[in-house]
Amino acid sequence: MSDLDNFTPKPTADGSFTFFSHEFGESFHSHYGARQESFLKFVGPTQLQERANKPTLRLLDVCYGLGYNTAAALQAIWAVNPNCYIEVIGLEMNAAVPQAAIAHDLFDNWGYEYTQILTQLAFKHQVLQHRLKATLLIGDARNSIKFVNNSGFQADAIFLDPFSPPHCPQLWTVEFIKQLSMSLDVSGLLATYSCAAAVRTALLAAGLEIGSTPPVGRKTPGTVAGHQGVGGVGEAQFVNEQQISPPSPSSPSSPSSVLPPLSQAEHEHLLTRAAIAYRDPQLCDTADVILRRRQQEQQASFLEPTSRWRKRWSSKSQLEIV
Repeated sequence: MSDLDNFTPKPTADGSFTFFSHEFGESFHSHYGARQESFLKFVGPTQLQERANKPTLRLLDVCYGLGYNTAAALQAIWAVNPNCYIEVIGLEMNAAVPQAAIAHDLFDNWGYEYTQILTQLAFKHQVLQHRLKATLLIGDARNSIKFVNNSGFQADAIFLDPFSPPHCPQLWTVEFIKQLSMSLDVSGLLATYSCAAAVRTALLAAGLEIGSTPPVGRKTPGTVAGHQGVGGVGEAQFVNEQQISPPSPSSPSSPSSVLPPLSQAEHEHLLTRAAIAYRDPQLCDTADVILRRRQQEQQASFLEPTSRWRKRWSSKSQLEIV
């Protein structure tokens, strides 16, 4: 049996397919829709269509997986500006995952026109064309990100899409996210599906401002982040619940001027024990070590218990805490 045989396509509600990871005990996408996640959780929040009229866009796809996020980005950008030159770096631990996606023809039901690009990237790990330079780095993302930063790569958009923090804490730590912040352009945006307080704390500790993105296929929102000054919520900056509209798609000159604000409940969540971050000082610890370190810090903490916060807000909203 080859590595590709370890992955069986699972249908999701939007007609696209995903895989289940036996190693992490999770599906790569929610059952609500794998394809829609890529567009609504990553491409939309990083405002790639608004930025597409730039001559060059650079993307960092952390946990490339099946390739859906990169695929959605290429489609969205070139739909607006077919001449945009795109540079993509994907980080992926298991080369068999994107290869299995191609082997099972998972892009066929997209009506996707760039499958040849994704095929070459999955099997050759390099694509060089007149409007695209794409590289897939296979291995531990904690090592690969150091190579990215040493190369001077500055991303206009970062997709942070690992398995959930309890199952893959290695890629949600303060230290790893600080590495990501170094590869994010001064006007770039990072998007992730997670609203976990520990993840948001790590983003703030990395010097980024954060905003909340609309829920997609579940009750909880995602998170978008950028360098301080792009209009989000800083480490010591709290705003009220007044909603600030994101920039209009018709205003491509200022795509990162405002990040959607957090609600009062989300602010208070950052003051509970759930907000104690995952840490990996040398970027080499196992998941068990990282989880145990955080648990010990939580047990010694004087912050408000998360259960008390949850009870306080349960009558006002149904927040699912990771």
